Amino acid sequence: MSTHEHPSPSDGPADGGRSDPAAGDWPADLPRPIREEPLEGGYIGRTTLATLADGRTVVVKRCPYPVDQEADGLAALTAAGAPVPAVLGAAARTLVLEHVTGDPDWAGLGRAVARLHRRTAGRFGWPTPNFHGRFPQDNTWTDTWPAFYVERRVRPQLARAELPAELRARIDAACRGPLPELLRPDPPASLTHGDLWPGNMVGGRALVDPAVSHADRELDLAYLSLSDRLPPAFLTAYADEYPVDPGFPERRAALLLHKHLVNVRHFGDRARPPLWALLEHYGW
Repeated sequence: MSTHEHPSPSDGPADGGRSDPAAGDWPADLPRPIREEPLEGGYIGRTTLATLADGRTVVVKRCPYPVDQEADGLAALTAAGAPVPAVLGAAARTLVLEHVTGDPDWAGLGRAVARLHRRTAGRFGWPTPNFHGRFPQDNTWTDTWPAFYVERRVRPQLARAELPAELRARIDAACRGPLPELLRPDPPASLTHGDLWPGNMVGGRALVDPAVSHADRELDLAYLSLSDRLPPAFLTAYADEYPVDPGFPERRAALLLHKHLVNVRHFGDRARPPLWALLEHYGW
């Protein structure tokens, strides 16, 4: 792990996010696995590389939340032309996916994300709630981007995160004025992945683990900026396909407020320093 957006599993819940809440849960139309081995990652659920009884090699993701919302997100990305693993089967909390293989195509992936962001809606949100990590995400349709970001993303996490009183008060004060004033007032409502970082890019060629919504694409770009693991080919291809607004660097840190609050809920005290730093950066 190269950035602070996903602390190591030891910083997470007591079980390290690797419990198996769906051990007996399996899609009825798929043969069961005869062999499984753990894959890297799995901060929230447990992911394995499995050999099914019919000989197929697949990826099995067992989640602490219902997987239908994740399958819905993958379907939306597919419809927008983004490369994702095929969903081979889904049960209540178990998702069985195609095993993605092949050489990395970072430039192609960058262009695909740019094209994803060009898919727009008339408002901000999504038809159904979904999850960001372990936590429900409110996607109620909202007419303006600042209102959506503050009321559907930041405030729900702020209400549930364990924070010192001073930190909570400063974030609340930012939500009442400086934060919405800083955001773009009327950006396109782009289709966004919602949790875009290298850990959710398989083999440099496919996207996984979406938390989709129509949002300002700068939210995805801010998440990407947390990582130093993205090859230049990805960023160059994205910018060639869909140039980044020159004002984005000024807004970037503010667009990470939601992510940092989610990280505090997932990983506790050690995820708080970026929140203090963000407030100091803007003088909030």
